[in-house]
Amino acid sequence: MRFIHAADIHLDSPLTGLSAYQDAPAELLRTATRDAFENLVSLALEERVDFMVIAGDLYDGSWRDFNTGIFFSGQMGRLRQAGIPVYLLYGNHDAESEMTKRLALPDNVHAFSSGKAETFRHADLQVALHGRSFKVAATTENLVHTYPDPIPGWLNIGVLHTALEGNTAHANYAPCTVAQLHAKGYGYWALGHVHDHQQWGGASTIAYPGNLQGRHIRETGPKGALMVTAQGQDIQSVERVIVDVLRWAALDVDVSRANTLAEVVQSVRLGLEALVSGTEGSLTLAVRVRLTGSSPAHGHLFGLEHQLRAEVLNQAAAIAPGRLWIEKIKLETQPVEPPLQVAARADAVADLQSILSTAEDDPEFLQSLREDLMQMVGKLPWDVLHALPQLEAIRNGDARSLVRSIVPSLVAHVSKAE
Repeated sequence: MRFIHAADIHLDSPLTGLSAYQDAPAELLRTATRDAFENLVSLALEERVDFMVIAGDLYDGSWRDFNTGIFFSGQMGRLRQAGIPVYLLYGNHDAESEMTKRLALPDNVHAFSSGKAETFRHADLQVALHGRSFKVAATTENLVHTYPDPIPGWLNIGVLHTALEGNTAHANYAPCTVAQLHAKGYGYWALGHVHDHQQWGGASTIAYPGNLQGRHIRETGPKGALMVTAQGQDIQSVERVIVDVLRWAALDVDVSRANTLAEVVQSVRLGLEALVSGTEGSLTLAVRVRLTGSSPAHGHLFGLEHQLRAEVLNQAAAIAPGRLWIEKIKLETQPVEPPLQVAARADAVADLQSILSTAEDDPEFLQSLREDLMQMVGKLPWDVLHALPQLEAIRNGDARSLVRSIVPSLVAHVSKAE
């Protein structure tokens, strides 16, 4: 017997971090969560699974219109024709109080009640599924204690949307411990809420599948669901099935040996080529590139962020046309010559560093700089605004942090020009 365990699908959730850019893959962004879910349903049909479990956050919140619900019903209709039932639990994003629009579910979809824990029995397979949906988003009570005892001789599956205690990366909804889940006596716990795949063995098999489709740079790597195989009351295997259509990746490139902009770009190209070759199929990659290291090129890069981005985009277009997009380039290199070493030179560059080092504590200078820069920002073209990370500080009126971050680069730049 096999079933699919999915969670955190967030249908029609907007993917953040890309739509602000003119060259973003807009059509793919618009349909990514739907396409990933359609891939999952197709996989369920191909593998002829016995049923599917969705452990919360099918939706990202209340629908803008009914099209989201109609799309879901259409996918459930595909499973219905194949005789595949679906057991659906609502989490914090699609809690009863969050959804202002509803449509009747197809008859092969069984939604867990939010009033109390409910059990659905699959008599042919001798499987009992126990679950309780969220009535309100901020459900902070431990729901495990409300779940019924296991049915003897059957495979008991607990479906729960929860932040296990100790997980600080997600809101503390329906908190419980791994020990409490084991103590319940179920064979499998199908969890949702945490967007990374995690799994525990022991008295029960406990698993988070992670979300179905990464939506921003904090959700990197392959995304999908779990294929669970059972024999009687025993879980035989739990395997990841990857169905995402756009994958986020963070690429760190050490440019400590690069001397020029061209050599920096060459290092990035090699990193991008390795990333693409290690990615299966024809997935689109959304990549954040972070340049690191104490580099001789640090001074050369000062003021060339816009050119650097264009060069990297040019390389990406040549490496994997249409499927490699650079979300952002973060320049986090350091000068080879540290401030104390510059000061010891006792030359004009050292004098410049000394003068600039007092600038961040000069209120009159900071106020004047803030006024001048705000006028400049208002006149800059869109692409420059989004290519220079320093402009974020200007838009926020934070001249002090701007000066603090610029001084080392400016000194390194002047040193190179000598």
